[in-house]
Amino acid sequence: MNQEAPRAEPTGGKMRYFLVWSLCAFHLIKADAIELTDMFGEIQSPNFPDSYPSDSEVNWNISVPDGFRVKLYFMHFDLESSYLCEYDYVKVESEDQVLATFCGREATDTEQTPGQQSIISPGSYMSLMFRSDFSNEERFTGFDAHYTAVDIDECLEKSDEELACDHHCHNYIGGYYCSCRFGYILHTDNRTCKVECSDNLFTQRNGVINSPDFPRSYPKSSDCLYRIELEEGFFISLQFEDNFDIEDHPEVSCPYDYIKIKAGNQEFGPFCGEKSPGRIETRSNSIQILFHSDNSGENEGWKLMYTAVGDPCPLVEPPINGKIEPSQATYTFKDQVVISCSTGYHILKDDVESETFQIECMKGGMWSNKVPICKIADCKTPPELDYGLVTFSTPHNRTTYQSGIQYSCQHPYYQMVPNVTGTYTCDAGGVWKSPELGTRLPSCQAA
Repeated sequence: MNQEAPRAEPTGGKMRYFLVWSLCAFHLIKADAIELTDMFGEIQSPNFPDSYPSDSEVNWNISVPDGFRVKLYFMHFDLESSYLCEYDYVKVESEDQVLATFCGREATDTEQTPGQQSIISPGSYMSLMFRSDFSNEERFTGFDAHYTAVDIDECLEKSDEELACDHHCHNYIGGYYCSCRFGYILHTDNRTCKVECSDNLFTQRNGVINSPDFPRSYPKSSDCLYRIELEEGFFISLQFEDNFDIEDHPEVSCPYDYIKIKAGNQEFGPFCGEKSPGRIETRSNSIQILFHSDNSGENEGWKLMYTAVGDPCPLVEPPINGKIEPSQATYTFKDQVVISCSTGYHILKDDVESETFQIECMKGGMWSNKVPICKIADCKTPPELDYGLVTFSTPHNRTTYQSGIQYSCQHPYYQMVPNVTGTYTCDAGGVWKSPELGTRLPSCQAA
């Protein structure tokens, strides 16, 4: 029993009639895909340059090495024309993406034929499928195509953060490699630039520490350790600048980048985000600052100033007729003061006289010594003159600083040689001194 169902399709100037037979079926001629792995090659429609067969489907899979793309272009193209290429066509795909579908003749249907254009795959794979329907009303010679592997310039095209180089990118045929600026080293991922910053020791009482390259973006995939070691008796005080920027997370506390501070049994942090930790009093003379960064992010980092703070010592009062330098409102560990006396006075400490005396604020807030006294200079009893007398010009026959005496001859038969006043004053050095003779004494000689 036969049943006829006529149907006309006026597409592309071609009238077709389909008969549906219960005992007959249409079979498409289809072969396994042809695998092409060379760096270049030629692809032709079946029987080229003769007419291609009807009811055919041929697939070519082109694979080139990583770091290359596939470039396809047609030297000849002559297929049956149809609306939206529903009869005969060539379809070019890559990674489940249709790059182009062609049909028609180059001279008459340029909108659907490849013409002079080249098709380039986004990756290292491309597939080409040729398909023809059950009949052709004319003779069509098919196509002649060529492909070649073209190098990818990863340095220009890689925008994925996971693939881009941190600092410098260098392209070569089939690939690329990364390098770093001076002072950086390449991470084992071969793209990230990190710094070696695990051995930073600070022993000065004051200093500045900051993340590498601050205020520029700090390096990725780095672990920086900064140690401050001061003499026991000091406490380290940290002051972070307000300009603080470490990658954070809106829900989890510092999962990516952070700064931690360890001071004895205390730990401060982790700190991240844009809020500065401000001032931190560690109460320790030895601290460690750990700064960790992961393999992503472009944050500015941080900067801090540290100072040494010690236990205070009691206020120092200068001795009578003396002074201390420097004169401060407070004194802390390792601060030193120098004690000196006014003119005409000397430091007296443990029966030893000196011009100055130094004491130091010690660990625990105690001074290294007591404040000495200032003793006035004493010229002692003046020497006597033969046939002469000594007269004191100050009460109680004082012999101390600025006291005065006068020599004179004892009898009218003696006169002073040289002929001077004989006046002497006790100077700041504890020596009797005359304006005429200095420290020399006159004599009384017979007239």
